[in-house]
Amino acid sequence: MNGFWAVFKRELKAYFSTPVAYVFLVIFLFFAGYLPFREGFFELRQADLNLFFQILPLLFIFMVPSTAMRLWAEERRTGSIELLLTLPITVPQAVLGKFFAAWAFLAIALVLTFPLPAAVFYLGEPDPGLIIAGYLASFLMAGGFLAIGSFFSALTKNQVVSFILSVAACGILVYAGMPSTLEYLSDMLPDSVLSVIESLSIQIHYDSLRRGVIAAADAAYFLILIAAWIYASMFVVEERKAS
Repeated sequence: MNGFWAVFKRELKAYFSTPVAYVFLVIFLFFAGYLPFREGFFELRQADLNLFFQILPLLFIFMVPSTAMRLWAEERRTGSIELLLTLPITVPQAVLGKFFAAWAFLAIALVLTFPLPAAVFYLGEPDPGLIIAGYLASFLMAGGFLAIGSFFSALTKNQVVSFILSVAACGILVYAGMPSTLEYLSDMLPDSVLSVIESLSIQIHYDSLRRGVIAAADAAYFLILIAAWIYASMFVVEERKAS
């Protein structure tokens, strides 16, 4: 565990040692606040964060991979990965330390959106349970996207390539569950295949959780998604270490 905490603290501190983290937070908070109002937050006359949570998957498709792309690609580009892996820490400790540090950074970004729920409570009487469920679903979705980004970052030393591959993978997981996508595919695929595609999409599980339906199947989906991609990251890093 000492190795895990050493990597975790090193990575989390690294985020705030350069202006990049602050630029990310400013951009994220700007769009997180701007997009719901552009979509007609006041026109709906509803005191809730439904619009905010609706646009968050599309925002995360780009923002989370931009956080993940440096996790391993930067280490490989600079050659510091060799030094990291020669320290008295295991590959799982290194991978998990980096992942949870980045997840904590994304959690901080979500916490900093507190003016939105504060404004909603000022304007009306929203359901606190739905807001908490929405943030929980967003946190889990961020973890899923981050695990995907961690894998592609371990796969290449080019951050741009890592970013593009992560955006593509996250985009597929989101858009596969969109009603428009399923309607389009319904003319070409049988219902059984469509059902499988929908169940594998992150969108359907995210929507279920953010609406306050805390089902074990939805929580398990995110945990399995995160665990599978993190395991794949460990495998790639282990192979790089062996070679």
